[in-house]
Amino acid sequence: MSNNGSEQAGHELIGGRYRLGERLGQGGMGVVRRATDELLGRPVAVKTLALDSGADPAGALREARVVAQIRHPHVIVVHDVVEHDGLPALVMELVDGGSLADRLAAGEVLSPREAARLGLDLLDALSAAHARDVLHRDVKPANVLLEKDTGRAVLTDFGIASLPGATTLSRTGVFIGTPEYTAPERMRGGDAGPASDLWSLGALLCAAATGTSPFRRDSIGAVLHAIVYEEIRPSERMGPLVPVVRGLLERDPARRLGAAEARRMLAACAAGEEPRPVAHAPTARETDPPAPGRSTRASDTATAGDPGAGRRGGKAVPVVAAVVAVCVAAATVAVLRAVQGDPATGAPPAGRGSASATSAPGQNAPATSAPGQNAPAATAPATASGPTPTSAPSGPGGHLSREVTDERGFSVVVPYGARRTTDGDRVFYTSEDGAVRVGIRIRPIPSGGAIGVMRSSDASGPTDYPGYRDARVEETTHRGLPAARWEFTWNGFTSAEGPRHTEDICWERDGTLYDLWVSAPVDRPEEARIRFGEALDSFRTTGG
Repeated sequence: MSNNGSEQAGHELIGGRYRLGERLGQGGMGVVRRATDELLGRPVAVKTLALDSGADPAGALREARVVAQIRHPHVIVVHDVVEHDGLPALVMELVDGGSLADRLAAGEVLSPREAARLGLDLLDALSAAHARDVLHRDVKPANVLLEKDTGRAVLTDFGIASLPGATTLSRTGVFIGTPEYTAPERMRGGDAGPASDLWSLGALLCAAATGTSPFRRDSIGAVLHAIVYEEIRPSERMGPLVPVVRGLLERDPARRLGAAEARRMLAACAAGEEPRPVAHAPTARETDPPAPGRSTRASDTATAGDPGAGRRGGKAVPVVAAVVAVCVAAATVAVLRAVQGDPATGAPPAGRGSASATSAPGQNAPATSAPGQNAPAATAPATASGPTPTSAPSGPGGHLSREVTDERGFSVVVPYGARRTTDGDRVFYTSEDGAVRVGIRIRPIPSGGAIGVMRSSDASGPTDYPGYRDARVEETTHRGLPAARWEFTWNGFTSAEGPRHTEDICWERDGTLYDLWVSAPVDRPEEARIRFGEALDSFRTTGG
């Protein structure tokens, strides 16, 4: 619901007692106006349905009945339902203040402690709903009102709330919810439970503290790709909230942080303490750590392979349109495959882009790096309009490979069947099983040169990579050019991913820094050695 100022609404009387006033906001299905209950002499808010919105009148009655079941200070109160222009109108408590979306649109973000307090309020509201077997299904900044004088957060708009087991699609084939805040299990069309609302809460906390959802993209297909397929890196700006967000954004709902642990950790954050991560809780949903030199500012977004920071959201998106986007965008083809791959763990299958475990060169972004990552470039699998294969499958040790010519101006040998993704100036090739990743980054030489980049990345390694150990940085040469090598072992970002080893080399030539890395499971050292060697030996610039 977006704030549109004090627009007069005619001051008509509806229901024999409610005098309509200025418009407070508008959503896809209707308008919310300030009103006066002339019988009781109190201010209220009235939500009227738009005649041309296609809204189901029965839905408004259903929303009123759902909310009536939940009595909680952080859940909107519905006082009455009356008729307006032949459609039901909801009379609700007036929360004097804008929405969280309004605040973010004005360029304001919450501090980690403020966001934690907000999270506690919303978690309590959701817990009250879940205790009544009600799922909200559209937890997002536009549906959170912030009371001006008290700071109280109020969860509103239960228009698409449901009982557990309801489908993600409506009977008319329309997606239910706002894609960039929707849990991956719902994106897959599967059953959803309370854990789905907790995922949405995690995405909302990212937006509250950084200004944008970690899954904001240019199209529905790209949003779907990001949610079910790409790595997720909470911004370092979120501080102590990072472990909470990582737990809430666990793709496997069975491993997702539960309400009790989330409450404990949020309470610690709100008190200014570092929350103790829950034992065995997943740490992130990323495929690879940030590459050397990657910025970790709040503007850094969630994922390698991030197709861009779009603005698409909305409550209802025709499935047909989403399917078209999926078919047209090569990146989304990969999403559909990802949706079907590895349902046991929820981990994205092959091709998930990210800074390789060797960390995409120059990618200072810590594993805790940021939702809202400055609209990285569109992701595109190598199978469509991406690099052109220039050789038939080959490869030492039985590991099939192929040479690709990339549109970024280089050619390199990568695993056969690897998918290509991009994130800003980083390019990733991930093997079909999702285990081995080759990354390349080309950029101007930063201050300190190659060795400076690697030393800086090593210094932030313990923060960026869970279980960072056995690290080594050395100055070297590559083809007679100044270079630096960095390698290390770490635990991976999820238990499903497991321990990994990363080897990374960057070199300087004609004012440009070239960075190439390979990340692979520690139990596949021979393949990792082969992949790194063939990629490094084959790398060439193209196009002059």
